Amino acid sequence: MNPLETAREQLRSAQKIIRINPDIFERLLLPDRLIEVSIPVRMDTGRTKVFTGFRSQWNDAAGPYKGGIRFHPGVTREEVMALSSWMTWKTAVLGLPLGGGKGGVVVDVKGFSDHELEALSRAYIRSIAPFIGKNKDIPAPDVSTDPRVMGWMLDEYEVLIGEKSPGVITGKPLSIGGSLVRDYATAQGAFFVLENAVKKLHLPDHSRVAIQGFGNGGGHIARLLQESGYRVIAISDSKSTVYREEGLDVAEIETHKRSTGSLKKCLGCESLPSEALLTVPCDILIPAALEGAISSQNVKDIRAKLIVEVANGPVTSEADKFLFDRGTVVVPDILANAGGVTVSYFEQVQNAMNAYWTESEINQKLKEKMQEAFEAVWASHEKYNTTLRMGAYIVALERVAAAMQARGRM
Repeated sequence: MNPLETAREQLRSAQKIIRINPDIFERLLLPDRLIEVSIPVRMDTGRTKVFTGFRSQWNDAAGPYKGGIRFHPGVTREEVMALSSWMTWKTAVLGLPLGGGKGGVVVDVKGFSDHELEALSRAYIRSIAPFIGKNKDIPAPDVSTDPRVMGWMLDEYEVLIGEKSPGVITGKPLSIGGSLVRDYATAQGAFFVLENAVKKLHLPDHSRVAIQGFGNGGGHIARLLQESGYRVIAISDSKSTVYREEGLDVAEIETHKRSTGSLKKCLGCESLPSEALLTVPCDILIPAALEGAISSQNVKDIRAKLIVEVANGPVTSEADKFLFDRGTVVVPDILANAGGVTVSYFEQVQNAMNAYWTESEINQKLKEKMQEAFEAVWASHEKYNTTLRMGAYIVALERVAAAMQARGRM
């Protein structure tokens, strides 16, 4: 099943439970607009290459479209449409006054010079400029894009319109209107959600945690958990797993990884295959790396009582059903990893005020938002006796449908 059909199937499952107005529901199965552009870029060789780009704008009933821009050779129309759909539900679950969008360029930027990357970034934003704006559609970083790329895009957009408009793009460098916390917001938000789930499930203090993925998200949440008294017993990257029943020293693991480029041969730790991470005995499992990591092939070996999806789509639909039937709680990605878009929203608010909050203020606001969203999803899951994933989709679908009905979009 392609990602777009997966997104639609999740909506249909929620619709079977709550049955919103069928005319509204049909509109939610398609994007409001899909923009496809050709992007000519003068390369360092002097030759001009033409790349294909997209921007999918799924729904803006609750507010301006919001979503990242990715540079990746695997970008497709279906992928950006699916991702823009998921962004719609993610912002709705958090109760943000935003809709959902997503953009991408079919390109492998490995080997690009800084000049070529900047030229591509500026050319893409020129091509979609008529369709974006602080009150229309607000892009952000995604795969192979970062604050530097956002800075180039913002500058190009402001040159085109002839005035400053920092709120048109989030994930910017701090020096031009970016927000504190944005660089670790996804992990921070996931941590707040995890804390709420642990309380609901009455899991023990010093619960054992296994984390798949040791990049920005996995690394930061590992530090937060250890600082809060959790026992991080296993961490994996794409090559191996480090395991220590008594608990790992996360700072030591980070130092070892930086110096050797690998988790292997970490002093005092057992080294296991990368895939073994998912099946180690633990209380909490955090897939923070791969889509489809937990599937029908390995789900019977999962021993965790709680799974928190920091990655996008790490649990397949078949595995999700098995885990629910067995009593394992899965906090879905559209809730668990929504800290990033929430702090992006905070960045927009700060840009609009031209006044900026401290790190502690942002973290407190993020904590409140994540807790409110978790409670709404938990209540929905209990009311309808369904998974937390369906509970989240029900909350999101009801909120977007209400916004559409209020606007007379039927």
